Amino acid sequence: MTETFDPSSLRQWWPKPVAPRPIVIFGAGSIVGDAHLPAYRNAGFPVAGIFDPDAGKAAALARASDVMAFTSEEEALSAENAIFDLATPPAAHASILSKLPKGSFALIQKPLGSDLAAATGILEICRERNIRAAANFQLRFAPMMLALKDAIARGYLGEVVDFDAWLALATPWGLWPFLKGLPRIEIAMHSIHYLDLVRSLLGDPRGVHAKTIGHPNHDVAQTRTAAILDYGDAVRCVLSVNHDHDFGRRFQACEFRICGTRGAAYVKLGVNLDYPRGEPDELWIRPAGGADWIQVPLEGSWFPDAFANRMANLQRHAGGEDDELIGSVEDAWRTMALVEAAYQSSARPATPIAALPLEN
Repeated sequence: MTETFDPSSLRQWWPKPVAPRPIVIFGAGSIVGDAHLPAYRNAGFPVAGIFDPDAGKAAALARASDVMAFTSEEEALSAENAIFDLATPPAAHASILSKLPKGSFALIQKPLGSDLAAATGILEICRERNIRAAANFQLRFAPMMLALKDAIARGYLGEVVDFDAWLALATPWGLWPFLKGLPRIEIAMHSIHYLDLVRSLLGDPRGVHAKTIGHPNHDVAQTRTAAILDYGDAVRCVLSVNHDHDFGRRFQACEFRICGTRGAAYVKLGVNLDYPRGEPDELWIRPAGGADWIQVPLEGSWFPDAFANRMANLQRHAGGEDDELIGSVEDAWRTMALVEAAYQSSARPATPIAALPLEN
């Protein structure tokens, strides 16, 4: 029998480590200033410093955030007892990991390399150097998603049988200049979060049908994706993603609908609406046996609080407080394999439609 639904009892935070290690951040891009540094500051995690090949960029961000900027890569690598946070483009991950001290703990910005081959190389480096690393698929750790997973585990939805992701919004791709010219964008850099979240809730699918395309109004490789994840005959899982719905806020959306055999959930991912300022996240649940939808009062948001929860698990794993490293490079490789399968599906011709028989 399902317990009485109390929305305030759902888990939203990862326990903090007793003795957090200092964090060395590689990269000084917008995500560091918008999410990493605010999250670590709010959580009380010490930041040893920032390194970026663009010394001026690192120094400016360090000044604005009241942290130190390392003067060289060697100085950053020599920090003792550190957690290394690689907030770097995918092409830079392997080079930095190969220089980290053996036995290090690291957080690697998604994606885990530019493709599955690169992800495999990163996995091999981590194994060879005994680097305990996790990928920064932090959507799993957003307060709303921790609460959602807790609600599912406690039986409020019954058995999950439907997952719908619907995005119709305007994404400011210009905030990330390193994306220009890359052959893989939308799934590899954005919807990868949703694919990883689905895996965390439903496990690995049998396969994927997908199509990802660009838009004539700009030169980003892909900005629109449709995907169906195959979980057999019991579960329907669909993603519809359009980053070019640039016609005002009224009919834009960034939301998930998760339906079970006994209840359902609705999630609004507010940060993507008017990014990076965003709107408040929302989680609503129609629990098993309930007569109406109940809004879960959220205590934080995807940006920046998921970054604190993500780092808390890594810190606790490094300190021996958490046995499991959620989203480890081994698990992240499986998400990359799903991404690779989606791109392969997109490159293949669709099933042709039979032609009308010719008249005699």
